Amino acid sequence: MRLLSVNVGRARAVPYTDQAQGVTGIDKRPVAGPVRVAAPGPKGVGASGLAGDAVCDTRHHGGDDQAVYAVAREDLDAWERELGRALPDGSFGENLTTIGLDISGALIGERWRIGPAAGPSVLLEVTSGRIPCRTFQGHLGEKGWVKRFTLRGAPGAYLRVIEPGEVRPGDPVEIVHRPDHDVTVALQFRASTTERSLLPRLLAAGTALHPESLAAARKYADTYVG
Repeated sequence: MRLLSVNVGRARAVPYTDQAQGVTGIDKRPVAGPVRVAAPGPKGVGASGLAGDAVCDTRHHGGDDQAVYAVAREDLDAWERELGRALPDGSFGENLTTIGLDISGALIGERWRIGPAAGPSVLLEVTSGRIPCRTFQGHLGEKGWVKRFTLRGAPGAYLRVIEPGEVRPGDPVEIVHRPDHDVTVALQFRASTTERSLLPRLLAAGTALHPESLAAARKYADTYVG
């Protein structure tokens, strides 16, 4: 398990975002590194956890619980075959493109140590899957992309920064903690999108879960189960 690439984006104007200034940082490109990774601050104030990476719509993106976004190269490869086009690392707006790591099967609260064993490393914690949006669809240029991406159910993972440090392409990824529950990224994503009845199951992940997802799970449980 390792990083294939570390990707950052610059703000640029596009016609397909509803962000007030009409700019987005979703077009992320691989960089050589090292890149500093640290908690950026609360949502609405903090942006990306990666130095030099633009997050323009801080209403919905960035902040401590969405500091880093990771996508498996294996998922990009599967979409390449389906769409019949190349999807370079960073195509989904991800900061980290991984290989050998089951991101959809990662548990909420799972922790990844990224970096060489003998050197400085970063500790990240899985919080949720990525919900697709209009900007993502416009960036890919695929008709009906939000629906297609949602139905596939392999959204990549948002992570919070537990211990800051630096990352670079080729860094090994080690799973150093797996919680004692069964709430995976894939399950959290389905519960938040196509199968709302699954929301109460997310409560098993506790406060490791993205706060917005946790609040939705609690509300659903109180309304329909409690």
